[in-house]
Amino acid sequence: MNPLLSPFDAAPFSKIRNEHYKPAFLKAMEDARKEIDAITDNPNAPTFENTIEALEFTGQHLDRVSSLFFNLNSAETNPEIQKIAQEISPLLSEFSNDVTLNEALFKRINFVYQQKNDVTLSTEQRTLLEKKYKSFSRNGANLAEDKKKRLREIDAELAKLKLQFGENVLAETNKYELHLTNENDLDGLPEGEKEAAAQLARSKDKEGWLVTLDYPSYIPFMKYSKNRELRKKLSLAFGSKGFHADKLDNRANVLKIAQLRYERANLLGYETHAHFVLEERMAETPERVHSFLNELLGKAKPAAEREFQQLEDFAKELDGIDRLQKWDGSYYSEKLKQKLFNLDDEKLKPYFKLENVIAGVFKVAEKLFGLQFEEVFDIDTYHEEVKTYKVYDLEHNFISLFYADFHPRKGKRGGAWMTSYKPQYQRNGENVRPHVSNVCNFTRSTLSKPSLLTFTEVTTLFHEFGHGLHGMLANTTYPSLSGTSVYWDFVELPSQVMENWCYEKEALELFAIHYKTGELIPMELVDKIKESATFQEGMATLRQLSFGLLDMAWHGGNPLNITDVKIHENQAFEGTQLYPDTPETCMSTAFSHIFQGGYSSGYYSYKWAEVLDADAFAFFKEKGIFNKEVATKFKENVLSKGGTEKPMMLYKRFRGREPKLEALLERAGLLNTMA
Repeated sequence: MNPLLSPFDAAPFSKIRNEHYKPAFLKAMEDARKEIDAITDNPNAPTFENTIEALEFTGQHLDRVSSLFFNLNSAETNPEIQKIAQEISPLLSEFSNDVTLNEALFKRINFVYQQKNDVTLSTEQRTLLEKKYKSFSRNGANLAEDKKKRLREIDAELAKLKLQFGENVLAETNKYELHLTNENDLDGLPEGEKEAAAQLARSKDKEGWLVTLDYPSYIPFMKYSKNRELRKKLSLAFGSKGFHADKLDNRANVLKIAQLRYERANLLGYETHAHFVLEERMAETPERVHSFLNELLGKAKPAAEREFQQLEDFAKELDGIDRLQKWDGSYYSEKLKQKLFNLDDEKLKPYFKLENVIAGVFKVAEKLFGLQFEEVFDIDTYHEEVKTYKVYDLEHNFISLFYADFHPRKGKRGGAWMTSYKPQYQRNGENVRPHVSNVCNFTRSTLSKPSLLTFTEVTTLFHEFGHGLHGMLANTTYPSLSGTSVYWDFVELPSQVMENWCYEKEALELFAIHYKTGELIPMELVDKIKESATFQEGMATLRQLSFGLLDMAWHGGNPLNITDVKIHENQAFEGTQLYPDTPETCMSTAFSHIFQGGYSSGYYSYKWAEVLDADAFAFFKEKGIFNKEVATKFKENVLSKGGTEKPMMLYKRFRGREPKLEALLERAGLLNTMA
């Protein structure tokens, strides 16, 4: 019996075997095709209900199987799942093309679209109609047959290339180990980090200590290790993923992906991939993105250069380092931070036990949005470490199912993300509630200590939880407009705004409790967290802008003449480089956000959303960080509305005006750094 072919609410993870996936995909695609045939075969004239709304609710079974499978391919994969992904992706791409290139279907959609001013539709219905029409017209519905054929070929190839790119990055991350047998090589590392490295070695039946490229292992080593040569070795390994001229090399994949995206955009009548993507973003055009990035660059660069000079002088004074290298940055930044603020992660970590931070973020959500989280143990999960919660409002109405998966594993890609196993929507009088998941890679507990988070991990947890709230509090009619289904440069607002509570005394007092003594975090540490919040913000801003500019360099021009990935990357980084280049490393070959994820032509959106989040949080600060009135406005106009209206309309309804760049510059301490 295939559990994916029977109706299910919560995903039946423990019952699913790998051999179930392909038959489930094939059956779900077959069912979806029949549902589409029912629309095109309808003898009645096309209407919003019998065409647009009917199309919106087709393929729901396929969507659920897809979300389940591809989420596992990120969070708990293995070679067999990866092989199935390679087989299934082209089939899904073909299915998607069969839908968007279906002439009879588009004819009906077009008929409804042309009549849109003659019928009464709600705001959400109008948005859905617009979105459906564009999803066809922007993806080839108006093309001639030969061009449709080429579009199908491109999409199938892109689907495989993106998967291959991600698999290579994961394999590179998994295969590298820095195996240390001399304890002196761990000089500078806090006891907890040494213990974690020893535990990692034991788990692989090795003597001594292991350091890997997983963030909880890599970052502390780069931050604390006194051994400059080992830092260099690890930094070069991290920076050269997919750049070794072997079977895991991603250079050919990068070039091919960029070229195919460009060809696809041209085929559809757009100048570049960025022109195609940005048409459906708040920024609208590549010119506006460049203008935005360069304006911020002008504000941040003088500060970044001063900060870098200060860091280089400090390293020279401390250890006689003449030229600061990439593998020195974290180490000397941490030392300088300790000197300036007498603050480091080792002082803070005892106050950030993972379980307390989880309870804290739940408490913040309760105070702001009236949510309650109840841990449950009868929901099936894909790994024993995954925690499950039922989320209720204050009247005990069920709001959402929430999965939380916090630690690195072999089959899990790096980073942190929010995803969904089931969308929210309303149909036949029922408000179907969502199933939402946060996946992170945080420091594990050791034999002597629970999982204690760095402050960066605390802000990451709040960030992903912000995305989670966007999913959980969704309250729309249609699944494709629900939750995080919004313009890409708006999607980071709920996540980034949540990070702000990590810096506030009122919020920290809810959860920052010493794991041994039960003592509340001292006020002086809270002050130092706030004081150090803008430490090296110029450098951090420059780094983010460099990623946005690299993304635009790949997607905002003609890539057909690019032959050398590294040279092209260096040209993109030219105006943002602080450290000397390392010829052995290349970012593009492991830049999963833009070559595997959905951020191509969209990496700028992190900074774009920072403008929104700084402006939004300024409103909270003005009225009180737990002010019910502001929180309710945010919930009703942003979190619950999904993509039902243009984001700027939603934002203005919440804030009463458009966002101002000044709020971000002030928060980042960059207001007085203009050249």
